[in-house]
Amino acid sequence: MVSIGGGMGLILTVATLAGFFIGTRQGARAEESYEKLELLSDVLYTIQKNYVDETKSGELIDSAIQGMVSSLDAYSAFLTRDEYQEIKVETKGKFGGLGIEVTILEGVLTVVAPLEDTPAFRAGIQAQDQIVKIDGETTKGMSLTEAVKKLRGPKGTKVTIHIMREEFTDPEEFTIVRAEIKIKSVKRKQIEPGYIYLRIAQFQERTQADLEKSLHDTVSSGEKLRGIILDLRNNPGGLLEQAVEVADMFLGKGLIVYTEGRLENQKLKFAASANPKEKEWDCPMIILVNGGTASAAEIVTGALRDNSRAIAIGTKTFGKGSVQTIIPMRDNTALRLTTARYFTPNGESIQGKGIDPDIEVPFIKPVSNEEQEESAKPSRVIIPGEPGDPQFDRAWELLKSWEIFKETFS
Repeated sequence: MVSIGGGMGLILTVATLAGFFIGTRQGARAEESYEKLELLSDVLYTIQKNYVDETKSGELIDSAIQGMVSSLDAYSAFLTRDEYQEIKVETKGKFGGLGIEVTILEGVLTVVAPLEDTPAFRAGIQAQDQIVKIDGETTKGMSLTEAVKKLRGPKGTKVTIHIMREEFTDPEEFTIVRAEIKIKSVKRKQIEPGYIYLRIAQFQERTQADLEKSLHDTVSSGEKLRGIILDLRNNPGGLLEQAVEVADMFLGKGLIVYTEGRLENQKLKFAASANPKEKEWDCPMIILVNGGTASAAEIVTGALRDNSRAIAIGTKTFGKGSVQTIIPMRDNTALRLTTARYFTPNGESIQGKGIDPDIEVPFIKPVSNEEQEESAKPSRVIIPGEPGDPQFDRAWELLKSWEIFKETFS
């Protein structure tokens, strides 16, 4: 990276860049780029010369880049060295913080989903919650990168956030102790012989391998699979290739997802492989979804549903259907840039719309001890994936009915 120490040095650099633009892109747009780059040079020089405190040109330029990229959409960002390193760590399933995925939705910092068994999850943070303050500072106008930086911190430290929720009349305060977040991607339990419940918390580097191991462990005793409940609720997404591989495990043929971007290499189709699939996986399948089901989790839902491989039960998904590509830059920084949008096999865009379940079943929220005392109602604590979880119960009821119909009419 060229070190720029003052206004004149920047002007020379800008002139070089503008020359490149004009040499490669003729016309009015090149001239406009030249003028704007000159303006950037003038602003930087004026700040360095006249601002009340001494400034560092490198930091000012980084801020300019951050502003430029964040103006594109809620998901694009300039990643500093530390942030780029954190992104690499997150996909391996271990990082520090509260355990929530956040985004900017209609200008408001919004929770995509709390990750299971994390401080945020235990504190009662929910998908679609709006974070209006972090440690007393308003999030209005705050970039996604800034917000994430404020939410994260050393293990054992506290952060106070103010949450606005649909049923709240005023924002409510939540003080949460940060922890080291370790996400186990796949969880499995046997409901009854032949029936299993699989929970994918997030799509990480080993998700497909862990899921396949769980399935093999289930049938290793010779028990044939008769039904699967795949829980993707509050799954904020993750790695695209892992979502494709998971969907491919259950599809013998058909389109999984396709993307469309401006460039030809961003227009891709991901289809199920032609290799024969494990016969053990060929059984009735139900997917549980909710407002925290996002991105890669929506891809799997759309692929299995559109190919008539599974039905979806729960509530409408989040609607994050854009592709972010991490592009390494010099000096170990990177750009997280939106390069394409996802479409389900039936050609439906996920972005901003989400996926409607085949059977809508709301999740009844648990009642806290304080609420119970105030309302004198019986306590009902709902554990996801256990009896009493209305979405799980409906899926389990349907799976059993499926087997009854199959035996009756075979």
